[in-house]
Amino acid sequence: MEDRQATGGATTKVRANGTPAEATLSTTTGGCPELRWRCAGATVERSLSLEADVLGAEASGKEVVVCAFVVEDAARPPSCAKAGGKRRRREYVFEMADGEGAAAAWGETLRGCLDSFGRPKRLFVLINPYGGKRRASKIYEAEIKPLLEAAGVEVTMQETRYRGHAREVASSLDRARYDGIVCVSGDGVLVELVNGILQRSDWEEAIKMPIGVVPAGTGNGMAKSLMHAASETCSVSDAVFAIIRGHKQALDVCTIVQGGKTIFSVLSTTWGLVADVDIESEKYRWMGSARFDFYALVRIMNLRRYRGSVHFVPAPGYEAYGDPVKQAETPIVEQNGESQVCSYQGPRAEFQCSDWRSINGPFVGVCVYNVPWAAENAMAAPEAKFSDGYMDAVILKDCPKADLLALLLKMSDGSYVKSPHVTYLKVKSFRLSPGQLVEDPKRGGIIDVDGEVVARGEGTYGMIQDQDLMAYGPSVQLTVHQGLATVYCPK
Repeated sequence: MEDRQATGGATTKVRANGTPAEATLSTTTGGCPELRWRCAGATVERSLSLEADVLGAEASGKEVVVCAFVVEDAARPPSCAKAGGKRRRREYVFEMADGEGAAAAWGETLRGCLDSFGRPKRLFVLINPYGGKRRASKIYEAEIKPLLEAAGVEVTMQETRYRGHAREVASSLDRARYDGIVCVSGDGVLVELVNGILQRSDWEEAIKMPIGVVPAGTGNGMAKSLMHAASETCSVSDAVFAIIRGHKQALDVCTIVQGGKTIFSVLSTTWGLVADVDIESEKYRWMGSARFDFYALVRIMNLRRYRGSVHFVPAPGYEAYGDPVKQAETPIVEQNGESQVCSYQGPRAEFQCSDWRSINGPFVGVCVYNVPWAAENAMAAPEAKFSDGYMDAVILKDCPKADLLALLLKMSDGSYVKSPHVTYLKVKSFRLSPGQLVEDPKRGGIIDVDGEVVARGEGTYGMIQDQDLMAYGPSVQLTVHQGLATVYCPK
């Protein structure tokens, strides 16, 4: 790193981690506050970006302790804004030659600068101790809590005790007490939180509260999508630091309706191969994320095809997909009845008959995605955006098993969508009419929304009469509300 001329700050003599140095707390030409110092005899200047590197700072006596989250590289100064690699928490102790008054002034300036970034001060943290390999509670104590404490964040922590608990918590949480909510889990707690918020009477304000996602489950699709979009690793510590920094991203929310029943989705709706793998692989949860690859191979070797049809309103540029829909076949965009418990009723969408297109089965699988990554190792929708107001549909009809295996190997980078066997398009609205297995007309399939079963046909895995929210067979309607929710993101 080359020497740089300091601007906007006075240079003072300090001892940096015990070594004599000259330090400057200043604003660079670009407007980003920095702490820079040069140790005696050193040929390079070291620096910390207060916005991009620093967790917190405290003055004690003649010392100012700066806690940072930086990339360590023995060959260069610790500036994580310019270096690659794994970030680590590190403390820098600056002993002020001018005594306690100078230390107090520096401490106040540092804290004031950090406060000006709009970082969250009070977070409600929900931990799912049962997700993934059941390590979320240990991860919180070992990796998450120390970073939040170093950043001076006041935390209220609660563990979920049963399925649906996060939804109950979100529906009654005193939002005035917190700046944001954090999920320490896979994707399940996030989905429950969004659904709980949208059933509140004050949902219009509550849904503006940012939600942070820390990957501590099996799939971690949302965390991977957020971190990958900023070219960051999908790790616990990097996700926590993104939350601490407080950058926000709008997120589309999909409303799924069948008759008078509604659920809200932020990740995906799947039917066929992907849903079967996701739900039926639950018996192999002890394998962690490897369960998906293993059971996908099992299902491909014993491939199923489902009768059914899909209708959709294509986004601009995708109007050539599918066949035109006749007037008598035009899907009706359903709305909740007045008796529904959720206060948010879904977006009001009106489409003309000419807007709709259709594709008939049989299908190997149908998926609708809201974000690019379905799991940490599966880029299912490479063109998906967080808040473009569209859903990304992936439709797979007949496909030889060998080609299907090849597609599975290309899921890691999203290139599978280029296959001639895959139909990939963006849609404004989507309607799924699921049917029975071609190989066994008495057996139905599974409709999976964000990793949870909402409907399953006769003879499916875990089938218990009337336990699911929706029925298998009648159509389900998906409509997107652009940018309804807010999540914390790295940049």
